[in-house]
Amino acid sequence: MPAKLSVNLNAIAMLRNRRDLPWPSVVGIGKQALEAGAHGLTVHPRPDQRHIRFSDLGPLRTLIDEMFPQAEFNMEGYPNAEFLGLVERHRPEQVTLVPDDPAQATSDHGWDFRANRELLTDVISRLKDLGLRVSLFADGDGDREALDIARATGADRIELYTGPYGGCFGAPDRAAVIARELGRTAAIARELGLGVNAGHDLTVDNLPPLVEHIPHLDEVSIGHGLTADALEYGMTETVRRFRRACGEVFA
Repeated sequence: MPAKLSVNLNAIAMLRNRRDLPWPSVVGIGKQALEAGAHGLTVHPRPDQRHIRFSDLGPLRTLIDEMFPQAEFNMEGYPNAEFLGLVERHRPEQVTLVPDDPAQATSDHGWDFRANRELLTDVISRLKDLGLRVSLFADGDGDREALDIARATGADRIELYTGPYGGCFGAPDRAAVIARELGRTAAIARELGLGVNAGHDLTVDNLPPLVEHIPHLDEVSIGHGLTADALEYGMTETVRRFRRACGEVFA
């Protein structure tokens, strides 16, 4: 099955937040993405609300529930009390836990599973009690022991951090090396019983080689590159382009 596409709305929200105005509409753009066949929507409500605002979460939840009940809401963030409270209130189908410091510009590394085993085990138990699927941000370094710990925390999936891969847009030989390592990491994760998502700096051009190395990729979460393409092609056509890059075949 082709990887499912979740459209990350953070960049849309950041553009809106440049002015004290309601456009571009985060909910409206999310609706366009889902109408174009995206499998779901992703948000990262940071404490400073510099892109997604806490007030966006309810309307996005309602959009999916009322108009796209087959779609999924994915909330990502560091598991502090505030974030977990938002998750409990809005009940996303998937929670992606990331090890970000609140001051970071964007996610740029996976969890240190050895050092954070107890924290993640406790948080995941709480989230599983709510019936939510949990994914953990992970480096693509092929560390079997670390992935075994990730599985032991109770997580359902990992999300491979693909920033180094996306950063090789001008170095195809290096990109190929990283893609193989990501594929090896994904194979270990699946062997251990974990599903595999991926995200960060993925594009229409670099997705197909990644999918080739991770043939059982469950989901990709894409925001920056997809939003950039939407400025040129529009959101509807951009979602279709990314779905094709994931391996979907449709008219």
